[in-house]
Amino acid sequence: LLESGDRDGSGQLLSIGVGINLAEAPSPELLEPEAVLPVSVAGELGTVVPAERFLALLASRYAALEAHFIAYGFGPVRTGWLAHAARLGEVITARSGEKSYKGVFDDVDDAGQLVLRGPHGVRKIAAAEVYF
Repeated sequence: LLESGDRDGSGQLLSIGVGINLAEAPSPELLEPEAVLPVSVAGELGTVVPAERFLALLASRYAALEAHFIAYGFGPVRTGWLAHAARLGEVITARSGEKSYKGVFDDVDDAGQLVLRGPHGVRKIAAAEVYF
């Protein structure tokens, strides 16, 4: 989840939110049809990782990536992200407000927009919830 804004004219801000299931995952009955089944760290690794420890590891890794972004820009981040992107080349759905777009996940462009190819042609989407 990304949210951008401006605080008192002092410059742009970006809030980054992530959801990580440390102890348990939501029940599959709560998911939409065709949704990817959620997992948890404990379920996958067989060990419970305390939230504070996980946050410390996440924060240090994020700081390193942020420094790389500041030094080299978005291009290398984009390339690395696309190398691990789920469902690249597959049909996905992007929902933005009341609108829903279905198409092949082609790319993330140089501005960070999702690029979908479908019956409507090529559509670039700046912000949306993505469903597989």
